[in-house]
Amino acid sequence: MLVLPELAKQLAQYASVYLLSSLKFFAGPVAGTAAGLSFALTWGLTVAGMMTSVVIVSGVGRAWALHLRKRRQRKGKPVFSKRSRRIVSIFRRFGMPGIAFLTPILFSPILGTVIATQLHVPRSRILLHMLWSAAIWGVALTFVTIEFSHLPIFQH
Repeated sequence: MLVLPELAKQLAQYASVYLLSSLKFFAGPVAGTAAGLSFALTWGLTVAGMMTSVVIVSGVGRAWALHLRKRRQRKGKPVFSKRSRRIVSIFRRFGMPGIAFLTPILFSPILGTVIATQLHVPRSRILLHMLWSAAIWGVALTFVTIEFSHLPIFQH
């Protein structure tokens, strides 16, 4: 009977890494390391969490982008803010690979995908670029958090 509580604890740890990564990418490796999960498991859950957000948001992205545009127009807000101009300049200079590269560390998976959909990037390109970005950043951030796991932030 002791197996069931241990299984529930493990599933909760896995779910926390997965869900945190779907909202704020770098939180996944931190949670996985703090829970004592292996490198491969932490990395896999982190990438899966981000890609779940990307798949969901890119699926409804066009409708969401239209909703945001209409809301901005109703409120009389300018089409381009200082932040949106910076994002467009990154997109013009580096394209979708640039947005994907910055998403895990600068944006959230949700925001990065919304940006890409508002810039009318095809869904297949969003998925491809976000996948390689999640894989690379997942390795880097998981490695860094494991290497620094001796710091107090990771102690139970």
